[in-house]
Amino acid sequence: MFLLVRAGFAQTLIQDDRDVASDSPEGWAMRYFAGTTLMTSFGETTRLAPWRWNAAVELGAIPHLSDTQQHVGFGGSKQEDLNKSPVFGRLRLALGLPGDWLAEFGLTPPLQLAGSQARTVFALAVGRRLFESDGFSLSARALGQLGKVDGDITCPRHSAGNSDLATNPFGCRVPSQDTFTTGYYGIDATLGWNAGAWQVYASGGIARALLTVQVDAFVAETHDRSRITSNGSLPWVTFGARYGLDPRWSVGVEMLYVPLDVRRAPEFANVSDPLWSVRGQLRYSFD
Repeated sequence: MFLLVRAGFAQTLIQDDRDVASDSPEGWAMRYFAGTTLMTSFGETTRLAPWRWNAAVELGAIPHLSDTQQHVGFGGSKQEDLNKSPVFGRLRLALGLPGDWLAEFGLTPPLQLAGSQARTVFALAVGRRLFESDGFSLSARALGQLGKVDGDITCPRHSAGNSDLATNPFGCRVPSQDTFTTGYYGIDATLGWNAGAWQVYASGGIARALLTVQVDAFVAETHDRSRITSNGSLPWVTFGARYGLDPRWSVGVEMLYVPLDVRRAPEFANVSDPLWSVRGQLRYSFD
């Protein structure tokens, strides 16, 4: 639905609020970047005595997207600047609870990097080990996240204000201030095997993703304030290993796989275009 309102300086306000399918180009891109923020288990649920805790810092790679993958605006007809930060980072605290439960808190600092800035990206997970025998363990968690990331996506800084139609075909006047809101809630399970200082694991989960892009762009004589939403399932699988450097320090690395489908012009056939991301974590235990 379009709402056109004349404002000062002959500026037209456009509000094209739409809910898009999860396999549309817009929906695919939103789920893709939501996947990069998943707070995966990074191994079996840690055993911590009640009110003891550990801290970790983690980074996950955000793969560089091709020109075709960046054509997501207006159903895939407009290229957006989606290649912002090459990594997504998080600080994580884990707190032992009574009954062998573990609470995990994740926070992404509001740092500006490569044209994007996280704002209050907060995640929470609660879980425990369900089974242990002969070095094997099975853990399960419930988890959720709410957060926002700002960036000049629809009108990138490098082309805004340029009169060259080849680099600025839509007439962006200034860099946009778009906001991506990523929220999800779900469950996961992790199967781990310990062999001395080494731990190897496989994890799988599924979440309900609640995603929104709020556009804020000045294009030609218009001010675009459209709001795009897409809700759907977000499954994932990880494979990884952790090595104990000493009784307190450990390092982990994993591969994240998020299966995603998309329908792109002109064929609009359903094709697989998943997210693959390498992630690393450094953990310190105060227990």
